[in-house]
Amino acid sequence: MIPKIAPWKKSRVEDLAGLLNSEGVIGIVDIGGVPGKNMLDMRASLRSKMSITMAKKSLIRRAWESSGKKPETLELLFESSTQPAIVHTKSMNAFELSDELSKTKQGRAAKEGELAPMDIIVEKGPTQFGPGPIVGEFNAVGIPAKIDKGKVAIQKTVTAVEKGQPISADLGIMLSKLDINPIEIGIILTGAIEDGLVLMADDLDIDLDGVKNDLAVATSRAFNLAVEITYISSETLPTLLAAAKSNALSLAVNSGHINDDSAALILLKAKTQALGLAGQLDSSALDDEIASMLNASAATTHQGDMSTDSSSVDNDSEVQSDEEEEEEEEETGFGGLGDLFG
Repeated sequence: MIPKIAPWKKSRVEDLAGLLNSEGVIGIVDIGGVPGKNMLDMRASLRSKMSITMAKKSLIRRAWESSGKKPETLELLFESSTQPAIVHTKSMNAFELSDELSKTKQGRAAKEGELAPMDIIVEKGPTQFGPGPIVGEFNAVGIPAKIDKGKVAIQKTVTAVEKGQPISADLGIMLSKLDINPIEIGIILTGAIEDGLVLMADDLDIDLDGVKNDLAVATSRAFNLAVEITYISSETLPTLLAAAKSNALSLAVNSGHINDDSAALILLKAKTQALGLAGQLDSSALDDEIASMLNASAATTHQGDMSTDSSSVDNDSEVQSDEEEEEEEEETGFGGLGDLFG
């Protein structure tokens, strides 16, 4: 005799199949172990962004087949799900959905027999506990402890339980006392489907800050390369024009080509060269204006040299003395800078 299927189950499967075929992103989440009150709070905080539909695995399987999706895909999503539910959103992509659901995650103390989701490591160091029986309790579960400076201290870093291994009741209690709550609860996304593409939880768990930094570095390097090879685009054109203007101005100054932009720089260069030449002449050959300009330049140079050590100052004095002796030997009778420039 073929068992009859309750009408409400058929209706439920039809509703679920319609949900699975609706536009947007569909995901399978695990809500196992979440206390009722916590679940109500989580759903309330997410209601404006997504819907969460709970149903038995058997009904989800029937609806999945009715929607035309591959059964093996659902089984893959079910692998890490104790109590599955369906999430649906039209306002977010799969990565945004994963990020939003990750905010619901929180830790709780491990219960007897639960499997460690990762290696549970207890670090060496002092605890908040004073001397007492707790020292023996830690040692009894494989966490080496002793009294140090009036406090219970963990003697060395140990792996209390390896990933995938069951956690004993006593160990769970002692880990909780150390504020180690290894069992993760929340609305945990196992995977999602977007535009027909199946994305597992690991694919969706990305470092957003790291990705943003990588994009910024890549953009900067691409821009520098484009400028270096003179690739013209709306982004590089202002920089290329500025560089071209700077290079053209530098060429004009160095070649002595005078225009509105280069005139001031050419005059400044000539002034600097003239002062450099004047600095090689005897002071008697300089008029008051030139001497004043040289003194001002020397004062600026002296201020810049104040940070050098005494040996450098002594060496500079010796060089200056030698130059003055050479200048005294030069033939006199020079009529000043006026003769030099006509």
